[in-house]
Amino acid sequence: MKILVVNSGSSSVKYQFIDMDGEKVLCKGLAERIGISGSRLIHKLDTKKLVLDREMKDHEQALKLILETLTDKEWGVIKDLSEISAVGHRVVHGAERFASSVLIDEEVLKALEENSHLAPLHNPPNIMGILATQKMLPNTPGVAVFDTAFHQSMPEKAFIYAIPYRFYQEHRIRRYGFHGTSHRYVSKRAAEILNRDYSNFKVITCHLGNGASISAIMNGRSVDTSMGFTPLEGLVMGTRCGDIDPAIVVYMQESLNMNLKEVYNVLN
Repeated sequence: MKILVVNSGSSSVKYQFIDMDGEKVLCKGLAERIGISGSRLIHKLDTKKLVLDREMKDHEQALKLILETLTDKEWGVIKDLSEISAVGHRVVHGAERFASSVLIDEEVLKALEENSHLAPLHNPPNIMGILATQKMLPNTPGVAVFDTAFHQSMPEKAFIYAIPYRFYQEHRIRRYGFHGTSHRYVSKRAAEILNRDYSNFKVITCHLGNGASISAIMNGRSVDTSMGFTPLEGLVMGTRCGDIDPAIVVYMQESLNMNLKEVYNVLN
């Protein structure tokens, strides 16, 4: 079985093509600057690298170029697109609706769109990647893998904020947590390396990149994490401020005459 893994961002698409029988990455790459001048595809095959300067107006054109490269005689790893058994899509926000990966259908897509206001920078491009792939691979199943799903095991004492409870009841304002796929993998791998029973194992995991978070995992379940309602909360990151005094937002608006969009851009 060969799986195409896709991570669609606002102006990029990262991908890996994996042979699951041998758990081997056959190739990987990045389509960047989508919708921006200077767009290009970087495709890596073993130790070789191909750079294609191509205009990519949208995610559909980017994925079309990726699929063409996968089947290219010199740089490809398959002869025909029918060899792609499934497509896995990284989706940032599944809210409380999704506690595990799911097969994508119309109902799932509708739920993802409804959750977009919770991750306006991430879910819309995730959805664009799904729709583009469905158009070009209509008979290939797609699976959504959620950043938030692993953290759905957190107890209420960890995810409820110290604000009136009605905000959770009526608007689902709560801690969701992100980087769940990373925290799950790292915790399981740590248990394997330490020769520990994962179902009886306590560990703190750290996802440290341009975006960063930590999680407390007990017996294979996330019990707390640093990111919250959005990926803005928690540790100081590459561009995100992480935890700050919430009154700073009010001060920036009232004393510095900044509008909400300007404040949001500064914090992110």
